[in-house]
Amino acid sequence: MFVSAHYSGEDLIPKIQNNEPWKKVFGPVFIYLNWAMDSDNPLLLWEDAKAQMSIEVESWPYNFPASEDFPTSDLRGSISGTLLVKDVYIDEEYMSVDSAYVGLALPGDAGSWQRESKGYQFWTRTDEDGNFTISDIRPGDYNLYAWVPGFIGDYKYEFDIRISPGCDTDLGGILYEPPRDGPTLWEIGIPDRSAAEFFVPDPDPKYINKVLVNKPDLRFRQYGLWDRYAELYPDTDLVYTVGVSDYRKDWFFAQVNRKKDDKTYQGTTWQIVFKLDEINQTGTFKLRLALASATAAELQVRVNDPKANPPLFSSGVIGKDNSIARHGIHGLYWLYTVDVSGSLLVEGNNTIFLTQPRATTPWQNIMYDYIRLEAPPRHHHQLQNCSILARK
Repeated sequence: MFVSAHYSGEDLIPKIQNNEPWKKVFGPVFIYLNWAMDSDNPLLLWEDAKAQMSIEVESWPYNFPASEDFPTSDLRGSISGTLLVKDVYIDEEYMSVDSAYVGLALPGDAGSWQRESKGYQFWTRTDEDGNFTISDIRPGDYNLYAWVPGFIGDYKYEFDIRISPGCDTDLGGILYEPPRDGPTLWEIGIPDRSAAEFFVPDPDPKYINKVLVNKPDLRFRQYGLWDRYAELYPDTDLVYTVGVSDYRKDWFFAQVNRKKDDKTYQGTTWQIVFKLDEINQTGTFKLRLALASATAAELQVRVNDPKANPPLFSSGVIGKDNSIARHGIHGLYWLYTVDVSGSLLVEGNNTIFLTQPRATTPWQNIMYDYIRLEAPPRHHHQLQNCSILARK
């Protein structure tokens, strides 16, 4: 079964209309069988399999399939370029970015590649100077997309790209300017589309998977972690104080429902408490909310009034990722920008309330990737946008 909603939800299922012609090659599929003596370390089998995987990756695309639907390497094309980032509140110079993701997918909006599964996608990562090359691309029409760990948002190259057999395309320099209006007042997390940096609790001893013990990078794969929230916060929800709390210890990896004694569930409201020494009452602050995953959830935002109705912002019901139920740490990426009028804020302590009210099942949750509050823009940072792009 090559297509299923079981893990990531229906968002990734190809939507084929009546009488719509469509075909896609899955494979070739390589099956590798190895063996070891009873006296051998079984992990050697795993290391051997990974070594063989590297060989097969270098051999792709295979030249033996005798099908016009699987072009050989000489009938494919390539594309290259250099990705730079501009964020004047970090650096007034153009920044080269290491290990950014750059890929080709069917034409669409920025970020649409996440939910696109009818066509083919080809991805790579940049080197330390932002250079990238994608080889062995099937001929066709694409958009070029990118996202950069350390920065929010999605990049899309402004022109469509046509890949022709045997042709190499050099885009030269391309520039990504991530969403930004003003200087950072505070931030929580790391913008990498994962919740892995946040606090992941120890599992209930009766559910512990010993294979995952002493593997901190895989703690989130233990079973039943969603129910630990109610044990850690039995009476009140999470409160995070900027400048005091540590997101690695004090921010639960998922905003889950609280399991009650009668085995029903209750929505939760998290608080971010922060201090402002001065307020621009006429300015607009920007609250950036990047989500690493959402499952049948709703995110409501209120500022300094936990009972405000309607809330300042509501996402509506979003997500079908199933990440927490499948012991994952990320799913589809969501990015929201909430305008916060300076009139809603006060000098001294302020509180942002993040509510997830949907509570029918234990699986309804939000995983945050990164949260940032920006002050109104500083006019001296509104620099000329001088282009260094070189295109063909």
